[in-house]
Amino acid sequence: MITGYIAHDAQGSVTTLGRGGSDFSAAIFGAALGAEEIQIWTDVDGVMSADPRIVPEARFVPALSFAEAAELAFFGAKVLHPATMVPAIRKGVPIRVLNSFRPEFAGTTVVGKLAEAERTVKSITSKERIAVVNIVAAPMLLQYGFLERIADVFARNEIVVDMIATSEVSVALTTDATARLDPVCSELARFSEVSVAREVALVSIVGEELQDSLHVPREVLEVLDTLGVRVEMISYGATRNNLSLVVPRERVRETVRALHTRLFVESREPAAGRA
Repeated sequence: MITGYIAHDAQGSVTTLGRGGSDFSAAIFGAALGAEEIQIWTDVDGVMSADPRIVPEARFVPALSFAEAAELAFFGAKVLHPATMVPAIRKGVPIRVLNSFRPEFAGTTVVGKLAEAERTVKSITSKERIAVVNIVAAPMLLQYGFLERIADVFARNEIVVDMIATSEVSVALTTDATARLDPVCSELARFSEVSVAREVALVSIVGEELQDSLHVPREVLEVLDTLGVRVEMISYGATRNNLSLVVPRERVRETVRALHTRLFVESREPAAGRA
């Protein structure tokens, strides 16, 4: 037996790997040994179609691709930490998430490539405490280096960016609401106008079906229109596995529940059942 979670830092002192460290340890050893499967034992049956605390009728997800799992982990799902998957992805070793209290249950399998029938919308995640940094600099129109200067400010202040949207003279970025943004805003203000919106939340719809689907984005926007929820920002990720929206924080749980009903209940009922 090999213990996990314990490590050495750059100075050689004993330390820990932080959140998800035990799972990360398992992934490192599983990948190094060429295991057939890396098992992550937790207190839930696997990955769900939404947070059960928000959507009590959330459904179990039997299979995910590495790309889908990475998006879910980054955008709010707590079952898998993003770092856990890196060794497994590099070696192509499947990960299985299992419930310690129900060892007989099959759990969620995370694999490199899904069967065609498995390429569906998998889950809706949310981050209820984010901030949007809006940067406007009209003098930068058609000038190169604008994005680089912005990215450099965030990097030097060690602020992780979740989403980004741009136009010719403006950039909007999202990050965790607890991030220390005062130094960032002070630096950005030297060459732009800066404002921060904090009463917002992030909702992400994840699944490989988004790569080819026309109806999923349409249904998402229809739900938001029906609810009268204003979208502050939208991003259709480069991988096309993730559609993310920034909405008012007080509407986020209502939005997640309505989207789950449309995408996982109504959309999967037989046509006669929806008539």
